[in-house]
Amino acid sequence: MKRAMMQVYVKGSDEAVPFYQRAFDAELISSYQNGDGTYYHSELAFEGQVLAVAERNSAYAIAGEEAITGNVMQFCLDYGEGGEERVTRAYDTLREGATLLIPLGPCEYSPLMADLIDRYGVRWCLFV
Repeated sequence: MKRAMMQVYVKGSDEAVPFYQRAFDAELISSYQNGDGTYYHSELAFEGQVLAVAERNSAYAIAGEEAITGNVMQFCLDYGEGGEERVTRAYDTLREGATLLIPLGPCEYSPLMADLIDRYGVRWCLFV
C-alpha cells in the first residue's frame, strides 16, 4: 500500500478546505475544483497525514441513501506527549458551530482530550 488517507464528503467544501487548513495548520497539496468553486477532490497534509475533502454530491449516492452524520465513524488524532498546543488549536477551530460531545479537558486516558462533531458533520476525537 502506498498510503492511506482520511476522506470526508461535505456540503460547502469551498469553505471546509480553508476551515480544516486553519484547524490543523494543513497545507493544500492537491486540488481539483468544480465549476462552482467547490472541490471535486482536495488533499490537505498535516502531521504526516492526509485529509481529503470533497463536495458531497447526491448524484453519486446509492438510491435512497441519506447522509449519516457523526455516528458511524470518527477520526481520532493522537498528537502525543507535548502536543497540547496543537490539540487546543484544532479544537478551537473545529468547535465553531460544532456539537460538543466531550469538551476539551482531561479524561481517564489523557490529560487533554475532546470529542465533537464539526459543522460539516465529521466526528473528531483529539487528544495527547
